[in-house]
Amino acid sequence: MYEVIWHGRGGQGVVIAAQILAESAYLQGFKGVTSAPTFGPERRGAPLTASTRISDTPIRTFSQIERADIVVVLDPTLFTAVNILGSLKPTGWLLVNTSQQPDELDVTAGINVATVDAAAIALKFHLIKEGAPIVNTPMLGVFARAAGIVDVEHMEKGLKWKLSGTAAATNIAALRAAYEEARIKPGTSQVP
Repeated sequence: MYEVIWHGRGGQGVVIAAQILAESAYLQGFKGVTSAPTFGPERRGAPLTASTRISDTPIRTFSQIERADIVVVLDPTLFTAVNILGSLKPTGWLLVNTSQQPDELDVTAGINVATVDAAAIALKFHLIKEGAPIVNTPMLGVFARAAGIVDVEHMEKGLKWKLSGTAAATNIAALRAAYEEARIKPGTSQVP
């Protein structure tokens, strides 16, 4: 089973990204998928998380994920507010929306890192809500490229499940751009 934690802020599409990943995995043929938000009375801009579990067999575990195989960070300012690395297994994947290169991030040795400037991609494709770039779709593209669990074609199908028409086409273009622009630095091992 692969466990994923999404870190972001209210309004960035964290919960929707977790749902789209679960649906994409299901469409690819995984038998067990779950998606769940983790938040309380937060408001737009407050830190929140969501999780996705993906398995070849049905999932019977519905507890919160404490240490994930993959951690996706939609807002890099969360590194100063939340113990993001504490939610990642020692040899997991850390996927970050940042203009920095993977080796510029201060992370523990052995962690696999992928970065992309998802905010710039969102702005390029006019994925903006209330003046802020919506980076969840580009981060799904990075996930497809770095983690190698759900391919980009099934991510596109997952987007079409959630969106339609022009919105789907625009988000698919952003997903593809992030997939191509992802910068990857493998650590000591791959996701189990």
